[in-house]
Amino acid sequence: MQKKDDKTNVMRLLDGKKIPYVSHTYEPDSSLSGEDIARILGEEPEKVFKTLVTQGKTGAYYVFALPVQSELDLKKAAKAAGEKSISMIKQKELLPLTGYVHGGCSPIGMKKHFPTFIHETALLYEKIFVSAGRVGCQIELNPNDLINESKSKTADIC
Repeated sequence: MQKKDDKTNVMRLLDGKKIPYVSHTYEPDSSLSGEDIARILGEEPEKVFKTLVTQGKTGAYYVFALPVQSELDLKKAAKAAGEKSISMIKQKELLPLTGYVHGGCSPIGMKKHFPTFIHETALLYEKIFVSAGRVGCQIELNPNDLINESKSKTADIC
């Protein structure tokens, strides 16, 4: 059982909407890759999703969640977002824009909602993992709950 202070904003949002999840913590370490985190969780990397933030040619921002071992295909991502092209934002822009730091970015609970796309393979699993909004903390939840809560669409983005 977590203490109230240990809850992240993501967890509080999910609790408030009675969306079931399981939180998992690990020792935060900036040298850990997404695949390392999957191994620590004892899960297949295909079920552990990273969250990336991009900016389109129009200036609009977009959020993409995809398996940690995959790379975002910028052309497919732009097509999903209806943009001519998109590019990754600079790491220093992440915190002021989303409220999250690198390695702790979640598709749930950003400062402002941005169009969000989750790789279509998420629907192959009963549960997937995403950041709980803090480095060293992941949540495990049903992908449909994630899609609904983050107002996401699924797409082939890898």
